[in-house]
Amino acid sequence: MSLAELDCILQLVVAPGRSIPVPARLSYRSWDPYSVHIAFRVEGLATVSWVFARDLLAEGTVRPSGLGDVHIWPGDAEQPGLVCLELSSPDGRALLTVPLDVVMPWLERTYHLVPAGFEGASVDLDNELSWLLGEVA
Repeated sequence: MSLAELDCILQLVVAPGRSIPVPARLSYRSWDPYSVHIAFRVEGLATVSWVFARDLLAEGTVRPSGLGDVHIWPGDAEQPGLVCLELSSPDGRALLTVPLDVVMPWLERTYHLVPAGFEGASVDLDNELSWLLGEVA
């Protein structure tokens, strides 16, 4: 089992032209090959975690992608070299940006761990089903 992590700073857009830095950790686990985990750590507050599809992130680096709670798209002419990440929940919405040259090397590492199209080979369906059913594996 392999793990790829990236500690980085995302910018939380609070108003046009104004943002605040938010420390985050992106994680990819070969035993959970379809998912990217992101944890936001803000001093004095509980860690906030989100999980979304690795393919959603990859697609969002080149064109708008996502439905529902997570949308990802490349920066436009006003924001070249950025990836935009919009997260929505019942508590509100957040727009974050991260430089493409920060996230791309990490994303490429995830594809070295589990190549595209081979995610299913990394999942032990019997073990996962036993876990879901509360059985001892």
